[in-house]
Amino acid sequence: MRIVIAEDAAVVREGLVGLLTDRDLDVVAAVGDPDALLAAVDEHRPDAVVADIRMPPTHRDEGLRAAAEIRRRHPGTGVLLFSQYIETRYADTLLADGAEGIGYLLKDRVLDVDDFVDALRRVVAGGTALDPDVVARLFAARASGAAAPRLDALTPRERETLELMASGLTNTAIAARMEISQRAVEKHVATIFDKFALPRTAQEHRRVLAVLRYLRDSPGVSTEG
Repeated sequence: MRIVIAEDAAVVREGLVGLLTDRDLDVVAAVGDPDALLAAVDEHRPDAVVADIRMPPTHRDEGLRAAAEIRRRHPGTGVLLFSQYIETRYADTLLADGAEGIGYLLKDRVLDVDDFVDALRRVVAGGTALDPDVVARLFAARASGAAAPRLDALTPRERETLELMASGLTNTAIAARMEISQRAVEKHVATIFDKFALPRTAQEHRRVLAVLRYLRDSPGVSTEG
């Protein structure tokens, strides 16, 4: 596995390089800012990118925006972002176009090297690696007094639709996979949103929230990195 690392703190960056090379992973570049990250990815075409969300010059969301650009230029590249803090708005943005090949971990989780490497392998394979604390905060922020609807509220076809959504497929791709019309997929998706009590708002991505619920509640589907 070939990896590019982006972290502006030199000590952390060197530590990440050491952790990964000790596991026989090939770190082809380690850089300290988003422009250098984009250049390194263009040059090396890595299997995965590991990047801090907050990077120079403003230390806000430069890493996130660089990740979005990487996914636009090189769609097959796995992207594993990390942050010192739980920032749910960044998780929403990161997953807005699908969860395939995406990871978001807290920095403390990186210290568990086995989990960290497993998360990298998962995103390279096209899966999703979400920190469980981030998932919990996303749902806690929207929790009501009533118990949240669970996956068993879905029909088998609705659950299959949600599973394919969680794999990062569009409605068109889901229709082809399930051998049904796109209109039927749209109906399944709308019903999933209704059963999960996810109202249409300008501030939230219902598709992301539905996928997060699938990742949280499905046996055998890990959100841990």
